[in-house]
Amino acid sequence: MKKIILVIIIVGMLGWAVYDFVINRDSTEVGTSVGDMAPDIELTTLNGETVKLSDYRGNKVFVNFWATWCPPCRAEMPDIQKFDNDEDVQILAVNLTSTEKSVDDVQKFVDELGLTFPILKDEKGKVEQMYKVNAYPTSYLIDSDGVIRKVALGAMNYEMMVQEFEKIK
Repeated sequence: MKKIILVIIIVGMLGWAVYDFVINRDSTEVGTSVGDMAPDIELTTLNGETVKLSDYRGNKVFVNFWATWCPPCRAEMPDIQKFDNDEDVQILAVNLTSTEKSVDDVQKFVDELGLTFPILKDEKGKVEQMYKVNAYPTSYLIDSDGVIRKVALGAMNYEMMVQEFEKIK
């Protein structure tokens, strides 16, 4: 009887190991760390269009959290525009609208720099909290499967953006 119970336990453990390794292998936890599935974002652009991060699945995505009052954020915007123009990547620039004086200031800044990528308004700071943003700017580099491959705190220049995205499948 003991041998039968021991065999059942061993077979059960072996079965679980196979399931966990083979079947459950591709499941990725949703979170904000490298290797996590990026939490979905749904925000409105300055133009009033609703944008979801999940709509960009199949593309590499550069999600940048920024504000007009942040000097490093302002400094990196021309490089982000160049990156958007030159590379096969989707840019989602999440403006920390809850920290801005007005949405008009954001629109003036976008017009002044001629930014053409989507500017998303985080009017209540919910996405900022979801992504645990505590330094400005913060960028998330996300692969075509929706997995976070790099979290960059602080401003990035064009060369850094290209170099980091070349590492992503």
